[in-house]
Amino acid sequence: MSLIEADSERLLAAVTSLLAQKGIASDDELVERQRVTDAASPGQGARMVARAWLDPEYRALMLADGAKAAEAIGIPMRGMPPLGVLENDAETHHLVVCTLCSCYPRAVLGYPPLWFKSAAYRARAVRDPRGILVEFGTTLPDSIRLRVVDSTADYRWMVLPMRPAGTEGWNEAQLTAIVREGDMIGVTLPQA
Repeated sequence: MSLIEADSERLLAAVTSLLAQKGIASDDELVERQRVTDAASPGQGARMVARAWLDPEYRALMLADGAKAAEAIGIPMRGMPPLGVLENDAETHHLVVCTLCSCYPRAVLGYPPLWFKSAAYRARAVRDPRGILVEFGTTLPDSIRLRVVDSTADYRWMVLPMRPAGTEGWNEAQLTAIVREGDMIGVTLPQA
């Protein structure tokens, strides 16, 4: 074990002990939070998207309060920043970025991809959003308004993409399988 790893472990033990002493979080709660964090993946958000495509009431809940919608399908959101959901439609396409760092809805999308955290993506998403979409293989007609939305430490965003044509009659599992991480950030579009 390196000196840095040893220092990190001592710091973690001290913070964990302090949280327990202050009654903020028990060891069991911290272990559970770690389990939840490790289990988070884009598949969680994909389940939300598929459910919203099939269930108008769930879609309305998701657009009104993303965190409540996540909780409704068993994704723990305790201690997480609020989650906003931006709906793409025939007139508007949303692109999510965190211009200051890498604020990301980890509970529903897992850890952010490396490109999302890069200075190049963060700058280009604001300066040349249509250009960056093209690099991901997404070309939008000029008639579609492109809205760039900034996630922050206080509020996280994800995209509810448009359901692709040709998926009528599909069940939730089939729809979940076609939703990719980039679709929920707005850099790509789901494909049937």
